[in-house]
Amino acid sequence: MVVERQLWDISPPVGPESPLFPGDMAYSQAWTARIGPGCPVNLSAVTLSPHIGAHADAPLHYGDGAPTIGTVDLAPYLGRCRVIHALGVRPLVRPEHLLHAADDLPPRVLVRTEARAPTAWTEDFASFAPETIRWLAERGVRLVGIDSQSVDPATSKTLDSHHRLLEHDLRVLENLVLDAVPAGDYELIALPLKWVHADASPVRAVLRSLS
Repeated sequence: MVVERQLWDISPPVGPESPLFPGDMAYSQAWTARIGPGCPVNLSAVTLSPHIGAHADAPLHYGDGAPTIGTVDLAPYLGRCRVIHALGVRPLVRPEHLLHAADDLPPRVLVRTEARAPTAWTEDFASFAPETIRWLAERGVRLVGIDSQSVDPATSKTLDSHHRLLEHDLRVLENLVLDAVPAGDYELIALPLKWVHADASPVRAVLRSLS
């Protein structure tokens, strides 16, 4: 008998009301064709920041001349991962907040900091301390994710944690929704689009039970 593995959708809905960094381009959609006499289909055109909703930053986002999202290896975005709870940690997630789940880390780590994912922009979100990125990389982690808007604080101008990602060649997912996901190990599926010139890509991120 085949047992169907459970799925968790960890992507927020995307629409005009989606929270964004101030200055980012909000989602908008215009209809270029509608079903009617002489037209058999609905067609639309969409404009948006690639950092809207659950998304994967490309190294290009924080490093001039670094790879675009359409040219990075897909392997880090697919495979075994661990969800670690660090609920209420502010403002920075440090290595000591992850120690309780650090044994035999898989190559992907997602950190839940919120009891409920935000539905509006706020600067009061958790992000990673730069030493946490280094600490995870030293343990073989190749992708990190977080349920907030950024791995760096909203007011940061130096983007220290992003630059640690670049230094250690890690991939990153931001704006995940981990509200309903118990701590533990899963299979992550969060492939970015093959946007060969872009600095990021939306993803439809899901977790699947291992058995």
